[in-house]
Amino acid sequence: MRKITLLLCAILLLCTNINAQNRKGKIEITGDIKVSELVKKHIEFNDRLQTVKGYRILIASMSGANSRNQAFELKRQFKEKYPEVEVYISYIESNFKIKVGDFTSKLDAYVFMQKIKNVYPGTISVDNVYPIHLDTSNIIPETDDDADL
Repeated sequence: MRKITLLLCAILLLCTNINAQNRKGKIEITGDIKVSELVKKHIEFNDRLQTVKGYRILIASMSGANSRNQAFELKRQFKEKYPEVEVYISYIESNFKIKVGDFTSKLDAYVFMQKIKNVYPGTISVDNVYPIHLDTSNIIPETDDDADL
């Protein structure tokens, strides 16, 4: 979410002309109305998005030539052993991180981490904020252009 907000701010700054009158201390901002509408929709979406603080367990972090394939293989193996636990893969600048679980308390994460630490040594519990799964069946796009977003 933070990257999207920064991207929208950058777009807003690039698409606007700032004209300042130094003597009167006033700033007039002019720009494309579509940028303002997009920012407004983004704010409305974030207001509707409900999140919960939780914990996940980082079972592996890898980089290198074959790290993508290794990450997805590790995900597959983990799901075979623990089908009831969700597995998440994130990619940030050449690092694949494999996190598991949607724990609402640190104690629950710790208990599960103790259960898997012999198979996955070096696991750590990490704080996360993740969205509550929303029912999107009642969201109707305003225009055809909105449906593509």
